[in-house]
Amino acid sequence: MKHRIAYQWRLRQVMTDRDMHTLSDLITPLHDVGIELSASQLYRLLGRTPERLPLALLGALCHVLDCTVEDLCVFHVDTSPSRRTATATDASPATDVPLRPKRAHIHRPGPTA
Repeated sequence: MKHRIAYQWRLRQVMTDRDMHTLSDLITPLHDVGIELSASQLYRLLGRTPERLPLALLGALCHVLDCTVEDLCVFHVDTSPSRRTATATDASPATDVPLRPKRAHIHRPGPTA
C-alpha cells in the first residue's frame, strides 16, 4: 500500500466563520501585519488548494483569522493499493526457458557491375 498525505484547504470556510466575506476583508489585515498580496493572488489562494505556501503567509493568516493551521488545513492519509507485482506463481511455463534476443542478419547488396 502506498500512503499519500492529502489535505483540504479551508480558508474560505474559516473566513466565513469570522464574518469575512470579501477579499478586501482580508487584504487590509494582512497588509497591517506586513503581507503584501494583490487581489488576484488572494483570489487564487481562496479558490484553489495551494501546493506551496510561505510560512510567513501561513502565520499571518492564522494571526489575522485567529485560528490554527489545523483550522486552515485538514490533513488525512490516502492509501492506495500498490501496483501488482509478478510472483513466481504468476509465471507461465514458457518463461522457464531463458530468453535470448534473436540475432539480426543484415543483407547488403553486392557491388554493382
